[in-house]
Parts: sequence; C-alpha cells; structure tokens
Amino acid sequence: MQPFADPVMVASYAEHTPRKVPGFADLHRMARLLLAERAPAAADILVVGAGGGLELKAFAEAQSRWRFVGVDPSTEMLDLARRVLGPLQSGVALHQGYVDAAPSGPFDGATCLLTLHFLARDERLHTLRNIRQRLKPGAPLIVAHHSIPKDADPVRWLARSAAFASGASVDSPQASASATAMAERLPLLSSDADEAVLREAGFSDVALFYAGLSFRGWVAEA
Repeated sequence: MQPFADPVMVASYAEHTPRKVPGFADLHRMARLLLAERAPAAADILVVGAGGGLELKAFAEAQSRWRFVGVDPSTEMLDLARRVLGPLQSGVALHQGYVDAAPSGPFDGATCLLTLHFLARDERLHTLRNIRQRLKPGAPLIVAHHSIPKDADPVRWLARSAAFASGASVDSPQASASATAMAERLPLLSSDADEAVLREAGFSDVALFYAGLSFRGWVAEA
C-alpha cells in the first residue's frame, strides 16, 4: 500500500495510469457493457479497488441510474476518487478498507480492475470469495490486471508493458529495469492460474474478454 500513500504518485495517478494500460478507456467501456448485459437499469454495482475513481467516473457518466459502492484501502486514493468524481459523487458511496469493509449487498455486478496483481494467491482467493458472497446469483464480475501466459518469462512480458507506458523500446534499459522491479514486487499469476482462482472462489463461465501485452481481463458469473 505504500505507493498509494505517496502524494506524488497519487497526484499523477489520474494522468499517468491511462497511458500505462493498453486500451484503458475501452477497457472501462467493455467492463460497463459486460455489466449491463445482466444488470438492471437501476443497478447496484460494487467496485473493489475504487481508489482514483477513474472507472467509477466512466461508469457513472454512462449509466446515470446505476448506484455504486467503492472500496479501497488507501485514504489518499479515495480522496483522489472524490476529486475525480466531482458532482457524480451523489451516486457513489466510498468505503475505506479492503473488500471485507464493503456492505453485504447483494449487488447486481462488481468490478476489480488493476488490483488483483498486488495480491498473493491466497489473498486473491479471499478477495474473490468475499466479492462473490456480495453478488446476486448470476451477477457478473469483471476483473483485469497483470497476468502472463503459462510458463512465460514475466520480465519479458512486463518489459513490453513498461515500454508501452514510457514510449521506449522493449529492450531499453529503462523498460528492463522497470520490468525487473515489477516482477520482484508483484505476485504475478499465469492466466491459467488466474482463471483457476476465479473458479475456486465460486465463479462460473469464466471467459477472457481483454488482453493487452501483460494485462488480461475476464468476465465471470456468480
């Protein structure tokens, strides 16, 4: 959590994050469309890892009748979310803490974007189980985070994403150093392992809907 309490990092998050994730705005659009397949017109949506407020803003602008509950452990990032949301805050309730701090619901859908790659497998499983407990039967969950192909070199894949973010070449010293640091810090899982954790948490119909370099996204059903 330390980086998400750093004032410099928090101040630049809203500007820099869209540059780091291929198709960032389209990822939000796809997530919204997948939620809307099963969610009612006036849906209650749980957003886990809501700090920063970028997906909340995208969802709220497109779905004025949806109500949102966002949860995030970083007070600083939740403050940023409030600034990003501005007048859209009226349809959003923000809670400081991990998924256990979220209301019991039940919710019509949930998202967990750019979050699970910070969690070791057991923590991911705990988080996903807690999300599922808060969803109505058949409700969709949308997740997206760093995830690499089975038996692939994580540094090579992360270097590709680092190069994309910086505009450098994949074999540049900057991209290599960034990828090595990320590989040491992030408890990455393979795509196969990610799908297995979703199923172990009780989700079904797990399907890949997004892939951009080292990022992958899935939709699953509670």
